[in-house]
Amino acid sequence: MAKMTKSQFMTAFGEMFSISKKEAGEKWDAFVAMALKEVRSGGEFPLPGLGKLVKKDRAARMGRNPLTGESIQIPAKTVVKFRVAKAAKDAVL
Repeated sequence: MAKMTKSQFMTAFGEMFSISKKEAGEKWDAFVAMALKEVRSGGEFPLPGLGKLVKKDRAARMGRNPLTGESIQIPAKTVVKFRVAKAAKDAVL
């Protein structure tokens, strides 16, 4: 089975709520913007039944350039991770 494309997702999302594909795209973009704003300010954004987006600080570390083998310093940074809910794991497995 092939993966769902963004276009297919927007079509299905629009049909689910009886709105046009364009409106579905606008509503989805607004939802994503809200989720990212919440993660940025509060550190996490729950998606009940699915999981949650979590902001995580990653410490600085030593790495290796795969081309030259030279050791390099990788700076600390903040990343966003998705933690899958137990209910979603159980439903898939």
